[in-house]
Amino acid sequence: MMDWLRYGAEHYPNRICINQYTYNDIYRSVVHVARNLERSDVSRVAILSDNSVTMAIYVLAAMLVHKEVLLLNIHLKPNEIENQLAQLDVTTVLHSIERRDQLPNSIYAIVFDSLESILSDLAPEDTFDWTFKDSDIAAIMNTSATTGQFKSVPLRWGQIRAHVQASQKVLGKTEEDNWLVVLPLFHVSGLSILMRSLYNGTAVTILPKYDEAQVLKLIESEKINMMSLVPTILTQLEPTITHHKLRVILLGGEFIPMALIDACEKKSLPIYKTYGMTETFSQSVTFSVLEHPHKRDSVGRPLPDMQVRIDNPDTDGVGEIHLTGPMVMTGYINKKPIDGDLNTDDIGYVDEEGFVYILNRRKDLIISGGENIYPKELEDLVYTLPSVKECAVVPVPDDKWGQVPALFVAFHDGESMTADDILSFMTKSLAKYKVPKYLKILPELPRNGTGKIVRNELRLED
Repeated sequence: MMDWLRYGAEHYPNRICINQYTYNDIYRSVVHVARNLERSDVSRVAILSDNSVTMAIYVLAAMLVHKEVLLLNIHLKPNEIENQLAQLDVTTVLHSIERRDQLPNSIYAIVFDSLESILSDLAPEDTFDWTFKDSDIAAIMNTSATTGQFKSVPLRWGQIRAHVQASQKVLGKTEEDNWLVVLPLFHVSGLSILMRSLYNGTAVTILPKYDEAQVLKLIESEKINMMSLVPTILTQLEPTITHHKLRVILLGGEFIPMALIDACEKKSLPIYKTYGMTETFSQSVTFSVLEHPHKRDSVGRPLPDMQVRIDNPDTDGVGEIHLTGPMVMTGYINKKPIDGDLNTDDIGYVDEEGFVYILNRRKDLIISGGENIYPKELEDLVYTLPSVKECAVVPVPDDKWGQVPALFVAFHDGESMTADDILSFMTKSLAKYKVPKYLKILPELPRNGTGKIVRNELRLED
């Protein structure tokens, strides 16, 4: 925000901002809602809603009145929401009417006004302070929220400002930019799109959720030219794209099968692989695959002012990935501050040209009989099988080896393979200790609200 919205209303009031609404429309709506919210004397509020123009307005309005905005995951159960609110001392929740039943009775719930009523205020009085200190908290997001154990990430204005400036340098901008938002606004991938677009003075198109037919229509009509997707969604969408004028497809959130990169390259789909996290306000490493096809296995170079350091590297230069820079958080809420150096818990290396390679998350590393097994290596191999839709490798306790790999596979509709055929195929390319000791075929793999595979829900006995 940081005056970007008000600047847009003053300098290009009739330019599209969100969906069909102009910068002037959104500015007036935000001021209207902010007038109501400023009466509350609480310093921190929560928002619970599916993606919508109204949700975006309420997020921006709460920020405008200098509230710290806790963005709640809509997939949480009422007891999980109650736990998060209690731990963060939040007593007020702004919500869409559809989400009321998820809220505990102990809190003060304020339902969103209708978009029509918000837009009807034609001449709102703007007496607000549009300046924010870099150290002020704009939003709070809880990570690992569906596991019961979570950490609260404070997203400060300094991080947001540093991110949008660096992202613009890497992705560029045009006045025609219109960024599709199908990833949740309660997630950093969704919120960062909104902030980038306000900073750039460009448009966003918000959909309530991913709808393949609607997305395809937006692409082929050339209404949108930028998207942020997870690989699962793009894998489903790519075969249906026949015509496009896309400028950027920001792709991250989980490991990307090489078969998907190949298919996108053949159609000149502008894939920008990215690596980032809530703690760094989204992308911190990015590159264009079409511009650097020989680096397709990497996740790119660090954004301007970001640094990647490999801690405790082995003889091959592989170690824990640490990030430093102005986008990195100062520490989790109610936890010890970090010293400006964030241990991502990911394992990888940096090549001589500064490109970063991710081998695996530390928590996903399988140590079997003293040997390191990187699930990504096994998954990349399985993804080369045309019938495989999705797969994941996880560790299973073993009395002899400590841990052994287990493979979970789902096939495309109408496709199948036997477990023996898959394991035989893998045996030809892998050392014996890397070949999965267990294999389970599922109709689909469990995923969270942003489309990531939830590995801790994969069970052999289910």
